[in-house]
Amino acid sequence: MGYLLDYSDLFIKGTKVTILLSIVALCFGFVLGLIACIAKISNFKIFKVISNIYIEVIRDTPLMVQLSIIYFGLPTLLDIKYPDFLGLGPEFTAGAIALTLNSGAYIAEILRSGIESVNKGQMEASRSLGMNYWQSMRYVIVPQAIKNILPALANEFVSLVKETAIVSTVGIMDIMFVAGAVKNTTFKSFGPYLLAALIYFVLTFVLSRLVALLEKKMAAK
Repeated sequence: MGYLLDYSDLFIKGTKVTILLSIVALCFGFVLGLIACIAKISNFKIFKVISNIYIEVIRDTPLMVQLSIIYFGLPTLLDIKYPDFLGLGPEFTAGAIALTLNSGAYIAEILRSGIESVNKGQMEASRSLGMNYWQSMRYVIVPQAIKNILPALANEFVSLVKETAIVSTVGIMDIMFVAGAVKNTTFKSFGPYLLAALIYFVLTFVLSRLVALLEKKMAAK
């Protein structure tokens, strides 16, 4: 196992890429999820239909298939060239898009449940104060919903960190990609993948503990 020390810099870089990819996907996924959620609960039928189709298609198809369509399919079909994000290559951009779309669908459902948990009287009260529907959602309903679903969003982030492992299949130098590269170089597979598992465990364990602390803090209020 000592030979893995020679590749420590690569594993550190792969860990940074994994964390960055997770943060990017969660942030953009939250924005996309919020838009999809509001569209789904709105009174506009076309918005509801589009949102429902997006959520159902994403949730009912494997992430691997979605990533393959975005990275391999769309560039071939539409001659798309993904930009290089922070010098990490177009692969990173494609992977971030796939994870964002995937995460957005799940976050939309989390947000929907949070909004529905807010007392309906809050909407009526804000409307009586002269706010329109969108102002009521922005300033009254959504802030309360986010407070209710913070633990669920944090758990989504934990899951997202683990799901990023799939992007190694398109050449993104994350933890799994580095483990595979070390395996191909040393012809030893157990050590690199065991180290990769350990890194994922540490990341998700720390995040899980933080989620648990957050849930206790929210419960105390």
